[in-house]
Amino acid sequence: MSDPEIESPVEETPDPEKTGFTMLRVITWFSVGMAVAALGIFLGAELRNRSRFKKRTPYDFYSNAGEQPNEFGVGI
Repeated sequence: MSDPEIESPVEETPDPEKTGFTMLRVITWFSVGMAVAALGIFLGAELRNRSRFKKRTPYDFYSNAGEQPNEFGVGI
């Protein structure tokens, strides 16, 4: 009886072109994600500032409004 030959797994060396392409894809997706995050932060801040501007009260027009701590009604 002959033993069946067992093929040992051969470690293939990674193809440099394939690893370079994979690295480029990773860098591209990371850059796209960072750009989307930065755009979201910018748009969120802009929308918040616009909504706050529309909800102003008459007291917001005074030059010293909001600079001093509010001590009204502390009971002293």
